[in-house]
Amino acid sequence: MTQISETQISDRPLFRFGIVADPQYAAIAPRTDMDRYYANSRAKLAEAIEVFNAEDLSFVMTLGDIIDRDFKSFDDILPVYDALKHANFLLLGNHDFAVAPEHLADVSARLGMPAPYFSLAKHGWRLIVLDGNEVSTFAPPVGHPHRDLAAARLAELQAAGAVNANAWNAMMSDEQFAWLEKQIEAAASEGERVIVMNHYPVFPPNQHDCWDREKIIHLLSNAPHVAAYFNGHNHVGNYGMVGTCHFVNFKGMVDTQSENAFAIADVYNDRIEIRGFGREEDRVLAI
Repeated sequence: MTQISETQISDRPLFRFGIVADPQYAAIAPRTDMDRYYANSRAKLAEAIEVFNAEDLSFVMTLGDIIDRDFKSFDDILPVYDALKHANFLLLGNHDFAVAPEHLADVSARLGMPAPYFSLAKHGWRLIVLDGNEVSTFAPPVGHPHRDLAAARLAELQAAGAVNANAWNAMMSDEQFAWLEKQIEAAASEGERVIVMNHYPVFPPNQHDCWDREKIIHLLSNAPHVAAYFNGHNHVGNYGMVGTCHFVNFKGMVDTQSENAFAIADVYNDRIEIRGFGREEDRVLAI
């Protein structure tokens, strides 16, 4: 019988998963000034899924903005995921709410999400999936109090000259933030490490950051068992670190006419290795 050494075991990932950010599909002409080719994302997503299917993945996560606009766009892009052999999870981006008002309440159900925000347990890790659009000027149904709260927060940030004081950003409600705190506390009690995933970046400071960035940074950077925060939204990508938490902004799939962008994360006991494809970069995140 062949003996397997402890070194060989430690060099095997605990699990791995695929990552897609901002396909932002729509059957519309490209915005060449922004290098965004919306209709090409179906083919790019199919290419990524072909790569994912050749790997032993626990799941694939799309970090929001599955569409650019129009509820009917979901009918074109979501069937592409049917070819995926792995579990498929989606989170909500701002463009996913660029739909007619009567469809705003239906978006998460149309995406087949268990809830607008939720958590997953994998091999001693807790993966926390946020809804960063909850308090915004675009996602809540018309007349919902979260719209008024969003308008007030945006005005406050604009008056302060904040770099992220933009209407395309948003934040969590106090209720969701309290849920996030409890999830992180529960993970610590269970001896789990944590990866948090959201559509919006929080660090380094950028015009695309969510409006509650400071609260999130403080919470995550003061919890040593929180290893990383993964997001999309800022299509050029970004990276930073606060305390022991890595903040990774994945590049947008919709950008460029033909070059793709997606990744696979291999999670080990002592690191997370990100294998980038196309425009996405390789990274090693030490834990």
